[in-house]
Amino acid sequence: MEEVPGRGAISLAVVLRFVDIAVEALAEAREEVDALNVYPVPDGDTGTNMWLTVSAARDAVREATGGGDPAAELGPALAALARGALLGARGNSGVIFSEMLGAIARRIASGAPDERNAVVMAEALRQANDAAYAAVGRPVEGTMLTVGRAAADAAAERAAAPDARARDVFAAAAQAARAALARTPEQLAVLRDAGVVDAGGRGLSVVLDAAETVLTGRRPVPVTVPLGSHAIPQPVARQHDLSPDGPSYEVMYLLDAADDRIPPLRKALADLGDSLVVVGGEGLWNVHVHVDDVGAAIEAGLEAGRPHRVRVTHFAEQVAEKRRRTPTRTGRKVVAVAAGPGLAKLFEEAGAVVVHGGPGRRPSTGELLEAITSCGASEVVVLPNDHDSLRVAQVAASTAETDAPDDLRVAVIPTPAQVSGLAALAVHEPGRSFDQDVLEMTATARHARQGAVTVAARRAMTMAGPCEVGDALGVVAGDFVVVGDDLLEVATQVLERLLGGGGELVTIVAGAEDADGALATRCAGWVEERHPAVDVVVYDGGQERYPLLVAVE
Repeated sequence: MEEVPGRGAISLAVVLRFVDIAVEALAEAREEVDALNVYPVPDGDTGTNMWLTVSAARDAVREATGGGDPAAELGPALAALARGALLGARGNSGVIFSEMLGAIARRIASGAPDERNAVVMAEALRQANDAAYAAVGRPVEGTMLTVGRAAADAAAERAAAPDARARDVFAAAAQAARAALARTPEQLAVLRDAGVVDAGGRGLSVVLDAAETVLTGRRPVPVTVPLGSHAIPQPVARQHDLSPDGPSYEVMYLLDAADDRIPPLRKALADLGDSLVVVGGEGLWNVHVHVDDVGAAIEAGLEAGRPHRVRVTHFAEQVAEKRRRTPTRTGRKVVAVAAGPGLAKLFEEAGAVVVHGGPGRRPSTGELLEAITSCGASEVVVLPNDHDSLRVAQVAASTAETDAPDDLRVAVIPTPAQVSGLAALAVHEPGRSFDQDVLEMTATARHARQGAVTVAARRAMTMAGPCEVGDALGVVAGDFVVVGDDLLEVATQVLERLLGGGGELVTIVAGAEDADGALATRCAGWVEERHPAVDVVVYDGGQERYPLLVAVE
């Protein structure tokens, strides 16, 4: 990916791609990293916590940039990334990771026009490492701190070369991180005894690999580095016992407090337990500690400021719960995002659980997660029905499978439009096996050709040529293909394109701007006249911004 000179060389487009690739990479590595988790507590959630942290950062950036517009302002986007990571951080590793992401974002945002990209990114990694060490009450080597320091050292060395670019810096950092990760069992006895590398360090290595991929286009291949006379084994799932001498509870909370109240808080919490991490700034902090006395940990927060979003986890119960999970959920449900009241009614009548969305009102991860987990089904199919809601749905689905108290399977079908979701739901059959049902719904959604008609809100250049405010725009498969001044004429051109490859059924959904259904009815008449062998159904969808949605099956 090209680096643009000057300030913003690590442009917003690169930042957006990085958070997407990092989320995907950690999602793929999540189970592996969870299985490595033996330090500081073998609760098997390091990969999940790091993934949730970067997912929250990604969601915050996308919200701050209007759904991921690379033309948005870089500064506010980076501030949103840092805050999103802080607010969404989970667990010891997630809180440390959030501080590192925040430090990197702040250094990029403060870059001067005459600074070299390589220097900015090397300093960003150095500041991230320094911030991580400062956040931890008692730093321990052989952890993600060590891996981060090796990456920062390698980045600084590479950036010193006058011809170095940001891509070279991250390639050197990622390689050094992999090598440092392989050495972690030499530094921490609990890792050596378990035969694994550090989980947090592995998660950080995955993220640095993602950064290298974004800037170079290459996907680094992890190498197995010998440890003594033995190679480090591939991670496998293990049941690790909790230390009887360790604290029993993990306490986390957000804290509104003045900066000068944090040093006394750190001291008070350090006296109560271990694995202390306090990150944040400018009045908002994320606090994490392992203790036996939960009340005292919360009281320390009350003395410093206002704790909120308090979470307490009993380690023994958490591990025992993972071992004894028994399914209490039954049946299969479909969760569908609906862009209008009429569409919501259609989905509900077909038996789906509806989450309201649409342009300018896309659902959050939390809304989809609540719908998935509260429907009571053991198998859930999610229809996001919008390109921009797909990643949010994938995060919600993975989180639900990880955090649900019972066995739960969730599949997200990448439906790009409301009409694609309607097509998929039409072939939904709960009596089939889950995998077969998902396969049939996915195939139907993929084969349904979809289009729409909308009205231009501003002057722009489209694939079909320039448009002015108020022009009618025809959309096929997400691309503008027709520009005109008459909605019916544009709509029939869209229909003609969709029917060019044949079809048996046309679905037309009238929007809020076609409240009386006149446009939809005239389009249906056009289809019946020009394509008499094709069936037509018309629905009142009530969606905003799109007077017409169309699908051909």
